Amino acid sequence: MGQIAMVDLISQYRHIENEIAARFSEICESAAFIGGKYVNLFSDDLAAYLGINHVVPCANGTDALQLALMALDLKPGDEVITTSFTFVATAEVIALLNLKPVFADINPQTFNMDPTDLEHRITERTKCIIPVHLFGQSADMQPIVEIAKRHNVPIVEDNAQAIGSRYESNGLDEYTGTIGAMGTCSFFPSKNLGCYGDGGAITTNDDELAFRLRMIANHGSSKRYYHQMIGVNSRLDNLQAAVLHTKLKFLDTYNTTRRWAAQRYDEALDGIEEVTTPYVDDNCGHVFHQYTIRAARDRDELSEFLKSKGIANAIYYPIPLHLQEGYQSYGFKLGDLPETERACKEVLSLPIHSEMTEEIIITVTDAIKDFYA
Repeated sequence: MGQIAMVDLISQYRHIENEIAARFSEICESAAFIGGKYVNLFSDDLAAYLGINHVVPCANGTDALQLALMALDLKPGDEVITTSFTFVATAEVIALLNLKPVFADINPQTFNMDPTDLEHRITERTKCIIPVHLFGQSADMQPIVEIAKRHNVPIVEDNAQAIGSRYESNGLDEYTGTIGAMGTCSFFPSKNLGCYGDGGAITTNDDELAFRLRMIANHGSSKRYYHQMIGVNSRLDNLQAAVLHTKLKFLDTYNTTRRWAAQRYDEALDGIEEVTTPYVDDNCGHVFHQYTIRAARDRDELSEFLKSKGIANAIYYPIPLHLQEGYQSYGFKLGDLPETERACKEVLSLPIHSEMTEEIIITVTDAIKDFYA
């Protein structure tokens, strides 16, 4: 077969192009580009899907994180604990707000925040915890919630990669993004629920936080030209909301296909000594935003071999945040987060998306078998 992409958004679009075209035409004919019908419809329907009181739309997932931290009214120098094994946006917004990022190590099986290490990182200056539901699997929220309650620290969930995932353990049975004080979403095109540009949202059950979030996203204003606080300009536009509203009704189907593909990958890769397939915690519903293996030997060479066969793949993430040049001033060094650092040397993400086929899986896994033969 031809080139294999990480994500096939073109084939996905073919199933919904008539509805998208009609909605885009409607919006363009009315010139209702900022705010508008589909922003409200999408926000309401996503809130209903997640079973949460408020969805506050914004321009992108990074803004969602920044807005959430701004709504907590933290002070310069306050510490925010997160993970170093994630996309930079999670730590970036902490630094941009003159807060101090503190990194906890990961569980080597799930790649998510290790609750035991989290507790060791808490100090009297800790004012927020941001667990990341990485690659589509919920972090182990029950112990994280217990730790946060003991220390009276709010949780902001980074749910950019795991929309539609549920966490079930010891009385908790909730969608990711609805467990902490707030959850943040990214609708970047390649996400499980993605638009055709940038988009994001914050989820919360707290009425006061929702009111503050809406003001902050609108220049700190709840009434035009009256600004009660310092804010930003962060809006989800009507065209992107129309795409998201269209796709939302297919989200569970998209995620089911991703789970099927992951299971087929697992079966096809079983028995390859050098490859560890993703661990799935029964309590932490996985929606496989990424299908990420560990390659114990020659990871970089395997990556290049697959590319030479026309098979896209990616290393998420080659350098942990605590070792990035821009974050050296926060006091972390090589060896401080051993599981995070080991993961960065071994992980490799394979193609996975809503349009996966048996042929794709066989082509990818046969190539991996050839490499290690």
